[in-house]
Amino acid sequence: MPNLAPIRLLNTAASRKMSSTPKDITIIGGGIIGCCTAYFLTRHPSYSSETHRITLLEASSSSAGGRTPDSITDPATLADPTAASKKNPAHDGIAGGASGKAGGLLALWAFPSNIVPLSFRLHDELAKEHGGDKRWGYRRCYASQVECRARLPSGFEGKKLGGAEPGSSGTESGSKGLHKDHKKDSKALRKLGVPSDLDWLDTEEALSGYQGMGNPENTAQVHPELFTRSMAQLAEDSGVKIVTGARVTAINKTADGKGVEGVTYIKDGKEESLPTTDCVIAAGPWTRRLLPEIPVTAARAHSVVIKTPKPVSAYALFTEIRLPPGFPTPTAVDSRGTSAAQRPLRGAQVVEPEIYARPDGTAYACGPTDTTVELPLTTADVEVDAARCEDILHQVGGISDELGRHGQVLAKQACYLPQGGPWIGEVPGTKGLVVAAGHTCWGIQNAPATGKLVSEIILDGKAKSAKLGGCDPSLVL
Repeated sequence: MPNLAPIRLLNTAASRKMSSTPKDITIIGGGIIGCCTAYFLTRHPSYSSETHRITLLEASSSSAGGRTPDSITDPATLADPTAASKKNPAHDGIAGGASGKAGGLLALWAFPSNIVPLSFRLHDELAKEHGGDKRWGYRRCYASQVECRARLPSGFEGKKLGGAEPGSSGTESGSKGLHKDHKKDSKALRKLGVPSDLDWLDTEEALSGYQGMGNPENTAQVHPELFTRSMAQLAEDSGVKIVTGARVTAINKTADGKGVEGVTYIKDGKEESLPTTDCVIAAGPWTRRLLPEIPVTAARAHSVVIKTPKPVSAYALFTEIRLPPGFPTPTAVDSRGTSAAQRPLRGAQVVEPEIYARPDGTAYACGPTDTTVELPLTTADVEVDAARCEDILHQVGGISDELGRHGQVLAKQACYLPQGGPWIGEVPGTKGLVVAAGHTCWGIQNAPATGKLVSEIILDGKAKSAKLGGCDPSLVL
């Protein structure tokens, strides 16, 4: 009996081509939302590279913005050089914002609950299909909340405060770290509730409280920059055209104002137009510059990346650290990098940096957001406040020698987080105009679900895989 499989495949492809409506799809934004949207459009059953033209426009042509000059430029160099996501020079600008400088935490306990389960599952499926464990550092992990007392950093012990000695954290200069003979024994750790493999915190003198939040059944992580770059490359491999250094200035509507007919952008100083039937605005905190009515705001966040002496166990830590009198004063929320960070505190203060251990032998730590500096033109122009990065380094180094005196600082960076959403869906009154923005701190977590839902909205006419619920922009527009 003859093998009819090739004929069936040809017939299926021909049928799909005949039934597909030609579309010119333009995605604005080269962050994780835009790249996942591009990827899932090419995986949709109705997608045909012959009838669907997909173009992704990213405003920046450099991913170096928002990092100090001495920061590492390519995190893939820390991972397996044979399998990590190689940096495509033509994609410089992709993941230049929060998508390249976020923590990368994934959780079933994230929000909003209507899209989180779908996205968490898709992360797992993507990692299995494309080798995400090697390519973008996907792994299951733990999440915990810890309460700590920071030790005074080197150079701040014994500083005078108004003629008196500063308060003490209970440790001496050069205090004991996490060496084997200084850890609490297993019985003491169990009493406090601390897992024995969380051995890179100073459990003897700094840690005062521990509570588990997530486990490998409901918590995971990725390296956000490598994940975003991989989604972009996989989308391009399937027919998506990626253009960086293309800042969109206008979305052009049809004569009756009820549909999209094109976008206008500036590249290399020249204004260009791109015919468009469907436009996806996935510009994160820059979304309101094209769609002013959508309630998405921006807040700057600083972070650091530290190479540890050896890989540390897979925990994401939400900390509450008590800084003792004499500790370097954290930069004020409304300050623009003053010397306050080098003045000793006169009283105790509590800070809450987050720490994510990564499988590439590094740890990521981030501090609070600020609105001191307005959102710049593109991600390439993001300003880093070195004092805020130093704050984070002092604080995490005060509870862990692996993150402090024994660690190597690889990056000091800043980005703008989109807040106010997420908003996912067609903009009422304009056929073909879709927004996917405002994903807050859970953008990496919810990007796959967002991309899949947007692909369904464009190619099926409605979201099918999950309910939009409170993400529907028609609720606010």
